[in-house]
Amino acid sequence: MRIVLGVMAMALLLVESGGIIRPVRSTNAAPATVSDTPKTRVDFDTQLKPIFQSKCMPCHFSGGKMYDSLPFDKPTTIRKLGTRLFTRIKEENDRKLIEDFLAQP
Repeated sequence: MRIVLGVMAMALLLVESGGIIRPVRSTNAAPATVSDTPKTRVDFDTQLKPIFQSKCMPCHFSGGKMYDSLPFDKPTTIRKLGTRLFTRIKEENDRKLIEDFLAQP
């Protein structure tokens, strides 16, 4: 009887300490969705700047009449304005890129 209790105690210690792999139990967890996957980082210079150059040039770029107050070649301006940029940016793919950029730390 003591041997059986000793074996059971050792088995419990091994399980609790991680020495023995516990069987994986099936759960009813939802499968991973596309939104669970990490997003690729949006690069301002290569992905966003061309959008602003095509829609906001020449006014918001160097030499333009709005450049001094709202320079669109600087990421800080874009972060400051946020989705208010969508008054001029209408394409859904462009908006999605900007939203992803704004969500980045």
